[in-house]
Amino acid sequence: MTLAKRLTSLLAASWAALACSSAWAAPAATATGTYTTATGGTGGPLPNQLDLQPAATQIASEIHTLHNWMMIVCLVIFVAVFGVMFYSILKHRKSVGHKAATFHESTAVEIAWTVVPFLIVIGMALPATRTVVGMKDTSNADITIKATGMQWKWGYDYLKGEGEGISFISNLSTPRAQIGAPGVPATEQRGENYLMEVDNEVVVPVNKKIRIVTTATDVIHAWMIPAFGVKQDAIPGFVRDAWFKSEHTGTFRGNCAELCGKEHAFMPIVVRVVTDAEYTAWVNTKKAEMAALADDPNKTWTIDELKTKGEKVYAANCAVCHQANGKGVPNAFAPLDGSAIVNGGKGDQIHVLLNGQKTGKYPAEMPAWKQLSDTDIAAVITYTRNNWSNKPAENIVQPAEIVAARK
Repeated sequence: MTLAKRLTSLLAASWAALACSSAWAAPAATATGTYTTATGGTGGPLPNQLDLQPAATQIASEIHTLHNWMMIVCLVIFVAVFGVMFYSILKHRKSVGHKAATFHESTAVEIAWTVVPFLIVIGMALPATRTVVGMKDTSNADITIKATGMQWKWGYDYLKGEGEGISFISNLSTPRAQIGAPGVPATEQRGENYLMEVDNEVVVPVNKKIRIVTTATDVIHAWMIPAFGVKQDAIPGFVRDAWFKSEHTGTFRGNCAELCGKEHAFMPIVVRVVTDAEYTAWVNTKKAEMAALADDPNKTWTIDELKTKGEKVYAANCAVCHQANGKGVPNAFAPLDGSAIVNGGKGDQIHVLLNGQKTGKYPAEMPAWKQLSDTDIAAVITYTRNNWSNKPAENIVQPAEIVAARK
């Protein structure tokens, strides 16, 4: 029974060590994990980086504390269990004259190794549950933004709060010359934010609760910003939500965290957190830009005007799948060069652009592009009908036709 008493004492001592360690685990995490000027947080990954990204929100800070606390718990358990095992093997081996104990059971030991693990689990579960509940509380948000994942870009719509009505598409802005292609080496040196930069950043004010509503148009994506402690799946046909409240201004970077196809690595997320005054100025500027870009749908465009505009729309939204040469990707994405839909009646192509299409011939379905303006849809259809080898009878589409098709 002496061994049983020793084991009981050791288990009790381990629990005491765990309880004491939590007292210094939390401040240690706060000191090293918080996004501050002193720590030099960048809001994104760094070469050869160790540990989690510096936290920019209270939730992320709590996640860091939990991470460190759980690691300490696991370390203490590891040292205690293996310490007892190796001590027993070395000090009680037969070669030094020890004999195996003859006792069969010990009520004290049975109670100890049932109660102590239970207390450890409770000690881990309580703070974790509090943080998880806090992560799910999206009520009373100051601003609500819908993030729509699509292969391979993000669409953003400001639904509620200051900036309501703003919408835009966010594409990877890293030049293809830095990336290269299969069998084709890159021709430019990689930039500082390689594959972590976009043409349109999400802009939000500091110290305001931002609710992110996620969905997708094609496959499952995931909206993730590590510095905010946010990772939420974007699922076609479903609406999920998350939130963050950045305590620091700056630029924060993340990416799609759900394998979503061949361009999965090219779906970065960039959020710029600014002061209230800077945010108001951005909202005014953005709305003025949107108003300037809002073309009169009743205007009659020339075919050359539509082709010029359509080429830009195609390069930004379509070329990644259908390729710049319109040949598509064999067994993955349909070609537009010689396509029956592109060379057929324009009504069918308008329907596909507005509602999407899934023929079953290719693993990836064609998503709907209703978020594009009437002029952009008319322009890109006109461009595809007058490019490569395509020569349809109906070779021009006007914005007014898109307006009518939406009804």
